[in-house]
Parts: sequence; C-alpha cells; structure tokens
Amino acid sequence: MSGPTRGATPDILQIRIGQTAQLFNMLDPCPFGERDLDPAAEAYLVEWVEELPKASPLRLMVRMPAEEADSPEAGGIPDAIRNYFAGRAAEMTRELRELFRVGRISLVIGLCVLGLCLLLAQAISGRFGEARFVSFAEESLVIVGWVANWRPIEIFLYDWWPLVRQRRIFTRLSLAEVEVRAEADD
Repeated sequence: MSGPTRGATPDILQIRIGQTAQLFNMLDPCPFGERDLDPAAEAYLVEWVEELPKASPLRLMVRMPAEEADSPEAGGIPDAIRNYFAGRAAEMTRELRELFRVGRISLVIGLCVLGLCLLLAQAISGRFGEARFVSFAEESLVIVGWVANWRPIEIFLYDWWPLVRQRRIFTRLSLAEVEVRAEADD
C-alpha cells in the first residue's frame, strides 16, 4: 500500500495496491464483503480522516493493476470497506453504551460509599467528641468516600470522548465514496 496522493481537493485519498488481499486481514475466514480490513489499512485510513476537516466529505480511490481491478473481489471492495467501518461505528456505540452502564453502576456504588463514610464520620465525632484521632478518622472517611467516586467521575468527564471521536471517524469512513480504478501496467 503506497502513501496518500491528494489531488485538487483535500478529501481524496488514493491507495495503490497490487492485489485485493492487501486490504484485508488474511486471518479472517469470511468472504471479502464481510472480511475485516487489515489492521495497517484501517490505521492508515483512520489517520487520513483525522487530518481532514470534520465537515469534509471523504472519497477513497483504490488503484490496482487492471487484471486485479476486473476481478469479482475487487468489485466488492467499496461495500466491504463501507460495511467494515459501519460495523466498527456500531461497535463503538456498544462500547460507549457499556461504558455509561459501568459509570452509572460505579456512581451508585460510589455515592453509597460516600454516604456511608459521611455517616460513619459523624458517628465517630458524636461518639468520641474532640479526641485527637477523631479529626483524623473523619477526614480519612471523607477522603475514602470521595475516592470511591473517582471512577464514575472519570468515566462521565473524560473516558467517553475518545469513543465518540472514534465512532465519528468510523461513521465518516462508512459513508465515504469508494472507487476502484484500474491502472495501466508500467
């Protein structure tokens, strides 16, 4: 697979391959229309999309030798690429849904732990009054309560962004115009 060639518009990526199999993961036993892309090909396409403006439409041109471009497998490349990235976008949606599910469960647990720690801190204060260790125990329990909320806060503030970003990229790639072109042999 050769590097990107960009024409007059920055939204066109041209990839030159010698045979259709170069685009696909050879360990995947599915037919070409359902086969996974090669990890290097996926990374290459994702990196290309990351460099483009978000509103820019995508066009991918796969160039290959004429005899290979006329094969039935080559004819399935556009659908295979779009289907693969549509599947990856759906996978990111499932991962995002699961992350938020874990976040909600973690939040309930964290808030329960925080509430329990605050109650214990008050109970210790009420039971032992102004003893020196009371202040230490109260502060320790409050800290434990807030630490129990660290993970849900992390999920809801930060962890979901990369998944949404990946899903957007995969969705854009699933909507890309993909064209297979024959090249004359040199």
